[in-house]
Amino acid sequence: MKLILTQEVANLGAPGDVVEVKDGYGRNYLIPQGFGLRWTRGAEKQIDTIRRARAARAVKELEQAKSLKTSIEGLKVKLAARAGGTGRLFGAVTPSDVVEAIGANGGPVVDKRAVHIVEPIRTLGRHEVRVRLNGDVEAKLNVDVVSG
Repeated sequence: MKLILTQEVANLGAPGDVVEVKDGYGRNYLIPQGFGLRWTRGAEKQIDTIRRARAARAVKELEQAKSLKTSIEGLKVKLAARAGGTGRLFGAVTPSDVVEAIGANGGPVVDKRAVHIVEPIRTLGRHEVRVRLNGDVEAKLNVDVVSG
C-alpha cells in the first residue's frame, strides 16, 4: 500500500514522504492515527503543501533555536550537589539536574534528552554541558557545581 505521511513516523519517514507499507499497517494503524493518507494523484498536490509547510516550520524553528542558544549561553548556572571532603560528588550530575538548574536560574524550558554531558560530572567546579536545540544549533553552557 502506498501512503503519504502527514506526520513524522519513526523508522519510516517525514511528513510529505511517499512510502510503501504493508496493507494492515497502513489500514489499521497509520491512517486511523492520522499519520498518513492513501496515495492518489490528487493527494500528490497535498505533498507539496506539506513540504512547504515543513520548510517554513524548519526556518521558524531554526530562528527560535538560535534565540534560545543566546539565552542559554548567557546564563550563569549553579547546581548544588552533595560532595565529600575531597570535592568528589556522591553520585553524578544528570541531565535532569541540569534542566532543573537551567529553569531555576531563569532559563528556558529544555528537554532533558537535549542535554549532552561530555564526561560524567562527579566533581565540584565548572563543567561544560552541551544542549542540542536543533539539528544544527547547539548551545554550550558552563555549569558551576557547588557543595550543598
